[in-house]
Amino acid sequence: SQAFTRDGSFDLNSAHQLVTSSGEMVQGFGVDSNFNVIPGVLTNVVVPLGSSTTAEATQSVTLEGNLNASGDVAAGVSILNSQALTDVSTGSPALPTTASLLTDVVDAADTATPLFSTGQVLNLAGKKGGRTLPDASFTVTGSSTLQDLSDFFKNSLGLNDTLSPAPTPPPGATLETLATDAGTTARFTVTGNGGKDNEITLSSTSFSTSGGASPLQFADGENAAGDVSDPSGESIRTSMVVYDSLGTPLTVNVTAVYEQSSDAGNVWRYYAESPDDTDKNLIVGTGTLTYDNTGKLLNTSNTDIQITRTNTGAKTPLTVSLDFSKMTGFTDTNSQLAVTKQDGSPIGTLQDFSVGADGTITGAYTNGLNRALGRLAVATFTNPEGLVDKGSNNYVAGPSSGVPIIDAPLSLGAGAVRSGSLELSNVDLSVEFTNLIIASTGFTAASRVISTSNQLITELLNTSR
Repeated sequence: SQAFTRDGSFDLNSAHQLVTSSGEMVQGFGVDSNFNVIPGVLTNVVVPLGSSTTAEATQSVTLEGNLNASGDVAAGVSILNSQALTDVSTGSPALPTTASLLTDVVDAADTATPLFSTGQVLNLAGKKGGRTLPDASFTVTGSSTLQDLSDFFKNSLGLNDTLSPAPTPPPGATLETLATDAGTTARFTVTGNGGKDNEITLSSTSFSTSGGASPLQFADGENAAGDVSDPSGESIRTSMVVYDSLGTPLTVNVTAVYEQSSDAGNVWRYYAESPDDTDKNLIVGTGTLTYDNTGKLLNTSNTDIQITRTNTGAKTPLTVSLDFSKMTGFTDTNSQLAVTKQDGSPIGTLQDFSVGADGTITGAYTNGLNRALGRLAVATFTNPEGLVDKGSNNYVAGPSSGVPIIDAPLSLGAGAVRSGSLELSNVDLSVEFTNLIIASTGFTAASRVISTSNQLITELLNTSR
């Protein structure tokens, strides 16, 4: 049965249910799966301390700092060339095409030794802007082509060739024609994106087989158009951790590059990469930041990045909005870029809770999240004096009390909840202490009369003897 109480000394039982001092269930309004209070439906209030866990997917990230307007505009890029290659399937040193099978590709200086074989595992461990990129591997099959290898290099090194308009030279991993006295050959050319922090470095052992051999040897050079490897230009990089829907931490690197300068202002481009993107492509987004000639951010483009989480159990893709609104573009000695806020979190356990004035029970998790767990319900009556006392501070509606109006605190004329407090007694303590003294004195006087009567009777009996 439903009862009402003014005794707010509640506690949790062994099942994490909120109960009164005499063990009755405290009722209120529960929450849905998104921690939104469900109004109008009464249920037992449960506060699962130590057992409730939660995680939150990142939806937005705020970046702050200043992009140095006095820096150099990115002009040069990394250009790395392999040794001369040819295709032996034609029986002559013909030009290899992207459709050429890897098992037919040889070093132009040693056509008798294939560089690749079926089942071979190729490992790539390059550097970008001085930082080590995550290791990537490629398994050669009988149908693997140079185009497959080109895509592998592009994705593993984060070479973004989706920019519009396309820069010159265009980034990517391509084949370039070489004319020699022995005939036509080609070389594998890796071209990076602009900015010093996008500089690509491939050592003699960066691309190797599982046995330790290095089929392709790369060195800085120039492309067929005469562009020389010169990765330069003002740029800045920062790293952050975001979380998917399961609370898995994911690393995202953001690089900002000075792309264009004019009398109207400056344009910077950001590149976002994540080694935790499951499609094996480091690139997760790119866009521009346009500043006016007073260093204020005018507009941004494509500020949503998407991280693929296929076969991880999490929602895919994870879409994160990058907020650059607090970024400025003034002259400084160097650029600054930092992540100041992100709204995701890893797994956390409910460790504490509090009750607000409106009755909302808010849980505090170990990961820093605060979530609504429910809301206490209060009842108001037209005539509270008409309630029927059932003992233990419990009351039920009576014939003259009126129908209970049940809602949240601070609603429909209901009062507020004061967490951690009990209301003051409605008894006048000075009057009660006075009455206690009078009663005590009266009892003492009455006891004296009895003692005197007893003494007189005792003396009378002694005289008769």
